[in-house]
Amino acid sequence: MTSLTRGANSPIDTATTTVEVTGARQGTVDLFVFQLGADLKVRADADLVFFNNPSTPEGAVTLTGGQVTLNLENIPEMIGTLAVAVALDADVLGSLSQVPGLAVTVTQPGGVSFEIPAEGLTTERSAVLLEVYRRNGSWKVRNRSAGWSGGLDALVTEHGVTVDETPAQTATPAQTPTPAQTPELVRTAGASGTSATVDGDGVRTVPGEATLSLVKRKKLNLQKREVAKVLLHKGASNPVGRVVLVMDNTGSMSKRYRSGEVKRIIERMVPVATQLDSDGNLEAYAYAQRFVKLPDVTVADADTWVNTYVHLRGRHGDIDFDAIGGTNNEIPIMEEIIGTLDKTAAVPTLVLFFTDGGFHAKAQISTLMRTASALPAFWQFIGIGKSSFGVLEKLDNLTGRLVDNAGFFAVENVDTLSDAALYELLLSEYPDWLRAARQARVLS
Repeated sequence: MTSLTRGANSPIDTATTTVEVTGARQGTVDLFVFQLGADLKVRADADLVFFNNPSTPEGAVTLTGGQVTLNLENIPEMIGTLAVAVALDADVLGSLSQVPGLAVTVTQPGGVSFEIPAEGLTTERSAVLLEVYRRNGSWKVRNRSAGWSGGLDALVTEHGVTVDETPAQTATPAQTPTPAQTPELVRTAGASGTSATVDGDGVRTVPGEATLSLVKRKKLNLQKREVAKVLLHKGASNPVGRVVLVMDNTGSMSKRYRSGEVKRIIERMVPVATQLDSDGNLEAYAYAQRFVKLPDVTVADADTWVNTYVHLRGRHGDIDFDAIGGTNNEIPIMEEIIGTLDKTAAVPTLVLFFTDGGFHAKAQISTLMRTASALPAFWQFIGIGKSSFGVLEKLDNLTGRLVDNAGFFAVENVDTLSDAALYELLLSEYPDWLRAARQARVLS
């Protein structure tokens, strides 16, 4: 094996080449490959290969199980450089210089291989370790070992990838990549005729995710994996159906609306919908004395949605929030949701009901929950704050139900929960209900 020191290069042939990075591990040290033009920029975000986009549009660069495969003969002519890079995850402290044995191994058929150690790194949190580049019609490899203390944002910005909220500039027609053919194990139809893909870890990707910036896709993917991890651990089979969000819009929630906590809660429910709703959308209601049905929250427009519809008072997005009052009455919204449940269709429905208290109509709510136990929905109530939650605190002991169709937990501030902890609390009882509902023929 030939070792290339920092800055050294060597010619390679066009045979299929594999690249492995020692020390790279998703969620700690993430691996990236950029297809770059003469300006050392990507043509479009699709030219960046990483865990949530494991192949370039032409399929010449693929990422599988931490190993990169390069089919150099299929690299488009306008691409002159492939940059193999790494970046520390945002939650990981320190720098790349502290990652043990960080290095790249390049292997070609016939036993030709190169070792490219990461050299000279100090405070960098992201770096290009290896460049594979054209020179006079041939391909060469070089130990680059150069990086940025700014981490992932600096890395992708340097190479022309969109990291802010504005869409990437459209490439010229001659350079526009065709849609990436992402490997998929399962394709599931959505309600609107769209489809979702499911990877080998059981993580669903729904239409609309491709429109997000790299940073948002990365964050969403990590959240989706936490959701999928809970479902897998709990043994949830065929969980995809429908997700409904109900948000308390009473005056006592005003501080949480002003602080942005409610917006952040809803944003964190979007990954749940991607994994459990057939079309990846989140049905939404706001309730107080009365209720209002809001437009669905989608992956693509979640930011715009929370800014438009997360309000206590006034008219926003053609919704009159004053009309629903300022005090709580859970009966109308519960009756509305129960009325949407169709036992013959038997679509598993998860209701995520956020409230900061009330629920004093014990007899009526208990009757509704008993009626709803024969219908295909599980009600997960989330208490926000330290108020009395009335009958919600006694749901586990509610008798007269066909199946246990409800769960409850309370938290002072949802922001204090990590994604892993939040999704564990939200979804811990849902898989049990799925099994019980199928056994009781509430679900087919």
